Amino acid sequence: MQAALRRRLGGARWALRVSEAAPRPRCAGPGAPLAPRCWSCGRPFPGAEGPPRLCPGCRALQPPAPRPDLFRLMECDRSFRLDAQQLQRRFRSLQRAVHPDRFGQRPPKEQRYSEQHSSLINKAYQTLLHPLSRGLYLLELKGVEPAQETDCDADSAFLTEIMEINEKLAEPKNQDTLQEIETLIKVKQEELTKEVTAAFERDDLQEAKKLLAKMKYFANLEDKLKNKKIPS
Repeated sequence: MQAALRRRLGGARWALRVSEAAPRPRCAGPGAPLAPRCWSCGRPFPGAEGPPRLCPGCRALQPPAPRPDLFRLMECDRSFRLDAQQLQRRFRSLQRAVHPDRFGQRPPKEQRYSEQHSSLINKAYQTLLHPLSRGLYLLELKGVEPAQETDCDADSAFLTEIMEINEKLAEPKNQDTLQEIETLIKVKQEELTKEVTAAFERDDLQEAKKLLAKMKYFANLEDKLKNKKIPS
């Protein structure tokens, strides 16, 4: 009997040593983010910004992130230089995947998420497609406030040029004059786009900020020109 008791005690001590040596599961700290869970089935899955996600378990469409990175959403490098054709292909692919028509038979919550994704993808496409909005968004991501109109006050030659174009736009409608202004604005915008590209690529954010402020002036002139061309 004593021999049997010793064997039992020895086995218990061995089991205890094994349990103490085994690694214990780590608890997440109070500040650690919790893995997102599917709103439909509760299954956890890795959270990451980017394209719209489906639950790997029940295939339910998940809600968009609160403040998504539009470059990651459209699978573009976070750069001012951008392939417009690639962006357009990505836009069409995403819109097909989340179009509300595809979720017409799904639960109301999932239909709402589909509409939110569709709206967000439209916003991302329009923001990244146009050089001015793309540049301003890049500055925002880098924590740089956009320039105010007064930031261009020191450039008297630039302001004089803008004033002269405004004066021409205020004159009675003349197709030749409007065509001349349209060509001038296009050339200026192309020149500024090249300069902004170079500024971002050398990480000169303050110079990019000034150039984008000038682009904004020409964008305003472009809007005035379009209104002027509308038949009265």
